[in-house]
Amino acid sequence: MSALIIVDLTPTDKEKLTAYSTQAAQTLLPYGGEFLAKGSIEALHGDTVFSTKVVIQFPDRDSAVNWYASKAYQEIIPLRDLGMNSQFHIVG
Repeated sequence: MSALIIVDLTPTDKEKLTAYSTQAAQTLLPYGGEFLAKGSIEALHGDTVFSTKVVIQFPDRDSAVNWYASKAYQEIIPLRDLGMNSQFHIVG
């Protein structure tokens, strides 16, 4: 069964966020990760803390977890944290 990583975020530094996004996309490839959706949030019900959502699909939960724990991804987390406030969730 496929797994999704859902990221809720609010940009804090667009230049750093762009640099992070470019690098993060490359780290997905070895784990079969692909972007399903990325963009501004429009709340249909309830309050939202973040302005943007990203949905990434992986072939299975192990691939998603291994991607997040990978050395390549872990190395860019400091850049991520300079570019945005975020929460990451896994479903599936």
